Amino acid sequence: MEREFEGKKLLILGGNPETTPLVEIANNMGIKTIVSSGRHTDPAKKAAWKAYDVDGMDVPGLVALANEEKVDGVLVGVADILVPSYCKVCEALNLPCYATQQIVDVFAFKDVFKATCERYGVHGIPEFYLDADMKREDLDKIVYPVMVKPVDNGGGVGMTVAYNEEELREGVRIALEASHKKRFIVEKYMQCEDMGMYYTFKDGYCSASCIYDRYTTDEQPGLSRVCLGGTYPSKHLDEYFSRMHENAVRMFREIGIKNGILMLSGFFENGEFYVYDTGFRLQGEAPHLLMKKIHGFDQREMLIRFALTGSEGSVDLKKEDDTYLRGKHAATLWFLLKEGKIAKIEGLDAWEQDPCAIENIQRLHEGDTVLHEWIGNEKQVLTRLYLVCDTKEQLAERLKHYMDTVHVFNEAGEDLCLRGFDVDKALGLN
Repeated sequence: MEREFEGKKLLILGGNPETTPLVEIANNMGIKTIVSSGRHTDPAKKAAWKAYDVDGMDVPGLVALANEEKVDGVLVGVADILVPSYCKVCEALNLPCYATQQIVDVFAFKDVFKATCERYGVHGIPEFYLDADMKREDLDKIVYPVMVKPVDNGGGVGMTVAYNEEELREGVRIALEASHKKRFIVEKYMQCEDMGMYYTFKDGYCSASCIYDRYTTDEQPGLSRVCLGGTYPSKHLDEYFSRMHENAVRMFREIGIKNGILMLSGFFENGEFYVYDTGFRLQGEAPHLLMKKIHGFDQREMLIRFALTGSEGSVDLKKEDDTYLRGKHAATLWFLLKEGKIAKIEGLDAWEQDPCAIENIQRLHEGDTVLHEWIGNEKQVLTRLYLVCDTKEQLAERLKHYMDTVHVFNEAGEDLCLRGFDVDKALGLN
């Protein structure tokens, strides 16, 4: 890797496990990485040149830190909640930022994002009006089941499913507790196909880098349906392009997105697409790893370069990006764990000898404990495995192999792994 930025200092906001690969890429580019977050033990700090415990929401503290270290650029890691801080810190330091306050105002809060989408013909999930007063006339209009979620948190945090009024009241309490702005929304609980739409932006050009199908667990009733993995490209790709893609691109253009990467999460039901979430930053599920293997460019390098120069470099998205993945078939496979202490992990090391397995991003290890409050959000993810194959059949075989051979045991010898998804049904091989 070229080290043209040798000695440059980059401040990265957030230190969760998913941010660690971003830090390592910057390190390999010769950059002096500085990771700051509120938790001293955050994993990404271990990979950094320097680490500080300034919270990612503390804008004045981050600005002071950046000035003290004389940083050359600032970048947000894998955390939606830190994008507004990232924008403010860059503005205060007069450093390149792929976000603007207008964009942040749209994407930082689920209710604002949803209203914006509707104006452009990008439909959101049907919603029921309810505020913290929970008036009787509003409660009586709700049709169960519903999903209750904070407007300003992600990864399943603070989200619950309610099947009756008692559960709804508890869900509101949980959502408000997880919301920094003390706002929540109540939506129809969608029980249909789940999708991800992943866009790359460069100098005003918008490219749909990948559209894929996601699969979620149904083993944790009452909680947010955490992802079990995804298959690429989506079986609904052509329909998405014909029905929703142009509306989404028009929305992106008119709110001013010129650079960066953005994820839309959505449902597909009865021929219609419903968007339910977004993230204007690198994603925890890391589609960029599959894209690097198939397309040849690395979004992490593009973002790092932009943070230091204001340009994402020489990548030509019109030539190098391909939503159809050049005929390849790919997948991410997540292993979710039940509550308990991890005593032994079996079968995971084999990925290093598998030519179809391109990466394994492990969050938890032997000796770690999956806490009760982690169940129902992405903190219960053991690892994410990334596969690229030539055919659907080959991909199906690899997915089934890992689902059958990877086991995680607690101290009593019980397997903590939740069931995986139906591979044949996902890939249309039934």
